[in-house]
Amino acid sequence: MVRKKGLGRGLDALIPQNIIETTSSDSIVNIELSKIIRDDLNDPRLSDTATVSVIEVRVTNDLSFADCYISVLGDNAKKDDVLDALNQAKGYIKMLIGDRMRLRSMPEFRFKLDESIEYGAYMEKLIKETIAKDERAHEDNDNF
Repeated sequence: MVRKKGLGRGLDALIPQNIIETTSSDSIVNIELSKIIRDDLNDPRLSDTATVSVIEVRVTNDLSFADCYISVLGDNAKKDDVLDALNQAKGYIKMLIGDRMRLRSMPEFRFKLDESIEYGAYMEKLIKETIAKDERAHEDNDNF
């Protein structure tokens, strides 16, 4: 185990060397962004009533942009509120991540809704309904 300097306060703990070598900036930004949303942003739109998760972060190779895919459980108004809050806090988020990570340049954050969890739940519901309908049809056929 080595102490990796320069990863910032959030990741300044002892980390095995092989994890440091294979951890990409995407993963580190994802972890730090999740912590910032949970612990550092005091916007009421990001309160306990909204379940906000960082699904994925894709940092471009030149570190100019970080596309942050966010999942918000709630109605469309809640999703819009969360995106507005994150977009308003971009500068603060950039400053906090800059304090925690030593990158040659800080990316511009772009927040995007990731609706894959909701889509998956919707597809699961459709599959269950189809199976139940199929089972009822088979039961009706067996009764004849």
